[in-house]
Amino acid sequence: MTGRLVTTVVLVIVAVAVGTAAGRLAGWRLGEPYTRYYARKAVHYVTFAVLLVTLAVVWRPFAGRVGVVLGLAAAGIAFAMQEVIGALAGWASILTGRQFRVGDRIQMGGVRGDVLDITPLRTTVLEIGSSSDTASWVRGRQYTGRTVSISNKAVFNEPVYNSTAALDHLWEELTITISYRDDWRLAETILREEAQRTSASQGAQQAITQMRRRYPVGRTEVEPRVFVRATDNWIELSARFVVPVREARAVKDIVTRTVLDRLTEASIPIASATQDVTVRAPDTAADA
Repeated sequence: MTGRLVTTVVLVIVAVAVGTAAGRLAGWRLGEPYTRYYARKAVHYVTFAVLLVTLAVVWRPFAGRVGVVLGLAAAGIAFAMQEVIGALAGWASILTGRQFRVGDRIQMGGVRGDVLDITPLRTTVLEIGSSSDTASWVRGRQYTGRTVSISNKAVFNEPVYNSTAALDHLWEELTITISYRDDWRLAETILREEAQRTSASQGAQQAITQMRRRYPVGRTEVEPRVFVRATDNWIELSARFVVPVREARAVKDIVTRTVLDRLTEASIPIASATQDVTVRAPDTAADA
């Protein structure tokens, strides 16, 4: 028993030293960051698996004596660790199904952000804000500064949205309202010109072409367009254009500012349900 305990300690120390050295060697020989990251992970997991097999061989002579106890303990542990087992299954699904990888922008478990790390139990995400989430103090799609750990089991319970796996582009919309009294056709021209100037249609088309080599998707329109909708109060103009995922807010800000400036130069106001009321002081001389 004493000899096996000493052997176990030695094997653990050797495994830690070999795993650390092999991980650093893999990082030095590989230049691409993602490849270097996954190589280090693979080295650590392989080292741990080899250590477990070796320890099983060392302690094999005691297997016949404690087999029943270990079987009952394993059953109890499996029942008590359902969440852990589900997380491990989710980890296997992430790796084999290519649902996302480190660096992708995803939404999982109600959290939006960029993936920082994927471990057997949890996925760590650098959170970004959202205008639809009242709990987020950052209203745009920019970093909040928080990292969020999500159980890998979430891939089985909720849909996983990946914004960068296939296209790395998003369709953005800018909507303005023009009164029926104003020149809405000129406003439409201004909106279309600015959408065409900032749209990343060429890059999106190349990404779609590559995606169609893997998936049977139909033809997708990527050229900017302006859609017109008549309402009871005004004419609604919606420009639809393509932007890179991580530049969406900045691009929309530029388009909005430019469109507002050009509408002001053309004397075309934005229609609104708000009314201006001017109160003038009475003319005392006229009243007299």
